[in-house]
Amino acid sequence: MKRREFIALVGGAMGAPLAARAQPMPIIGFLHLSSAETTRQRLASFHQGLGNAGYVEGRNVAIEYRWAQDQNDRMAGLISELLRNKVSALVILESTNGALAAKAATQTTPILFMQGADPVKIGLVDSLNRPGGNITGIVLFLVEVAAKRVQLLHELIPDVTSVAYLRNPTNPVYAATETGEMETAARALGIQLLHMNASRLGEVDEAFARMVQQKVPAVLVSSDGFLLTHRHYVVAQAARHAIPAVLGWQADGALISYGTDLPDAWRQAGVYAGRILKGEKPADMPVQQATKVDLIINLKTAKFLGITVPPTLLRRADEIVE
Repeated sequence: MKRREFIALVGGAMGAPLAARAQPMPIIGFLHLSSAETTRQRLASFHQGLGNAGYVEGRNVAIEYRWAQDQNDRMAGLISELLRNKVSALVILESTNGALAAKAATQTTPILFMQGADPVKIGLVDSLNRPGGNITGIVLFLVEVAAKRVQLLHELIPDVTSVAYLRNPTNPVYAATETGEMETAARALGIQLLHMNASRLGEVDEAFARMVQQKVPAVLVSSDGFLLTHRHYVVAQAARHAIPAVLGWQADGALISYGTDLPDAWRQAGVYAGRILKGEKPADMPVQQATKVDLIINLKTAKFLGITVPPTLLRRADEIVE
């Protein structure tokens, strides 16, 4: 064998594995409205989904985390920061404002969202089956079950004529769409909604102080991302003031929760993120609908509040906390 051919042969044999090792690790740009501390359990579900798709952080995928610390006005800047880092995909969970800001920021980087508003109605995607563009995700349809929560509260306390409705006015989708659903359902049952606004923890305290002052018999809590993230704080305030609370997501101590199984939705998001990293185009990936909705009733809380839960309601519960 000639010397030149030998060098070429050895170089080719050594070059292939070196090139493979030199392949850059894909980077997920992960953005959430809140903080790492308040999303730790749900984030574990996202990592589980990524693992199901064949990706493990630090082994074959890197994740750049950004947390908006409950400030919606920081979303656009954090998205720009992630895009400057040349991330392989943007993952924005539980933030309608964040998803809309990401769509406005890039038409090329794949975007994965998970949020509760109808993504077609708000212009995120062309359709659920064929999203189009560079975006797809998981829709929770929390707004669509808002009316059911009003009905559940009425079934629990039949003689109620007015209740508080705790919402985040800085989230335009929920402040408009969910409020409309709630108002329609409440009017049909002869219930007046007393709007209580909160976009900061301090305002949550102020809202409950008003509820106490106005002697409201119960509170319906919006499914907005800020209130979702701080649901345990909201429930703690409700317990402190002995106000029955009905939520759209599970929280320890909530009297009733009726809404999407969030850990399962986060797991689905992890699977979808993995598929995008493998090369699937968001435009061709149908928006997944998180259809698993659970009714959870806490009898310990009911006893503490002196409320008797009707047997008809208990029979429909997916989970009863005793």
